[in-house]
Amino acid sequence: MDSILIVDDEEILRKLLGRMLGLEGYEVLQAGDCRSAIKLLETHKPDVVLCDVFLPDGNGVDLISKIKSLVCTCEIILLTAHGNIPDGVQAIKNGAFDYIIKGDDNNKIIPLISRAMEKAKNNIGIKGKNINLSDSYSFDKLKSLSPIMNKIIAVAKKASITDVTILLTGETGTGKEVFANAIHNASNRSAKNFVAINCSAFSKDLLESELFGYKAGAFTGAIKDKKGLFEEANHGTIFLDEIGEMAFELQAKLLRVLENNEFIKIGDTKPTKIDIRIIAATNRNLKKEIENNRFREDLFYRLSVFNINIPPLRERREDIKPLTDLFISYFSKRLKKDIISISNDYYEALEHSQWEGNIRELRNVIERSMIIADERLCSDDLPLDFQCSDNMAGKSEFDLAGMEKTHITKVLKYTNGNKTEASRLLKIGLTTLYRKIEEYRIEL
Repeated sequence: MDSILIVDDEEILRKLLGRMLGLEGYEVLQAGDCRSAIKLLETHKPDVVLCDVFLPDGNGVDLISKIKSLVCTCEIILLTAHGNIPDGVQAIKNGAFDYIIKGDDNNKIIPLISRAMEKAKNNIGIKGKNINLSDSYSFDKLKSLSPIMNKIIAVAKKASITDVTILLTGETGTGKEVFANAIHNASNRSAKNFVAINCSAFSKDLLESELFGYKAGAFTGAIKDKKGLFEEANHGTIFLDEIGEMAFELQAKLLRVLENNEFIKIGDTKPTKIDIRIIAATNRNLKKEIENNRFREDLFYRLSVFNINIPPLRERREDIKPLTDLFISYFSKRLKKDIISISNDYYEALEHSQWEGNIRELRNVIERSMIIADERLCSDDLPLDFQCSDNMAGKSEFDLAGMEKTHITKVLKYTNGNKTEASRLLKIGLTTLYRKIEEYRIEL
């Protein structure tokens, strides 16, 4: 199970975060100070550490290096009651995944932890030469009922056995990273590292540091040499997601890697040679970005030697049902739920949606519906915003009121009557929830 260590001296907040993360399916460890945290880290290996900056016996910013020395693959998110730009900058330089303010960023914590968890899993692949996380990603598991997708998978298989640079294009959420993993897993580099990075998640300077590394003394805080992700992926594959977001100035350094298989670290004077395969992905139209002087034309042609465009889910509706069954099976294990049957109206509602968010949106909708479902999945278990949208057009306003009452009742049952947690899951204010309970006369 994915695990998180919460380090905070405020017991009420720590327990609240622990309960919230426990409901998300994470194993939660807790510590009230630096000493207790270090003791836990010596016996446990959490994937993510959520740490307060101001602790009774130390500072969270300074604790980062100690945490990394004990669990080198974990990711650290710092929490503070008062934003401080120098502390934030130093935290990132020390190796923190992110730095957020308590209260103002409550709605960001879950998705932020999810991203940190994904990076921690990639870190295991980077650090552990004998661990191959891409075993779960293979072309055999990319089964599709769509003729279009089967042609694309066949083409990708042929490209995977070469060292050609590949550009994956398509809308957000279509599964480009899954394809990148499958390509690596089918290549002659499969026994080596697969490293993934989202180029949109970093500023220009931080992305340069992450990709190319730096020499000690290159800037304030650079107390020792740091390997970049290109070095970590040497002899393997690096996946550059959202390549269209990369700063124009940084694109020149990437072009040099593609042309000469070398780069210069920040603060270094001599090039570092590497043997690497590059897979890039974007949801942008790079030709338009070139016209607007936001993307280098020479880099585009070097990246798109082999272009694979992954169609949106609405253009391959044959895959909605098998993907739904796959996600139901996954979340049954994660949420410890036994779904005995699935109604036809549940499938019909999913198959008639436009899925602007593609597979990622489908996964999210199924997870949310399974949280409140009992043993049978039906259309009433779908998220309320999904039910009230055009996806389920044709129901009257009276039906919608009944649907809302049923949905709120199920969420309250799931949270054992905890209205604060229910309002978070429903994405409505606590006052609004109390009003709805009274309006619909919901009995708890």
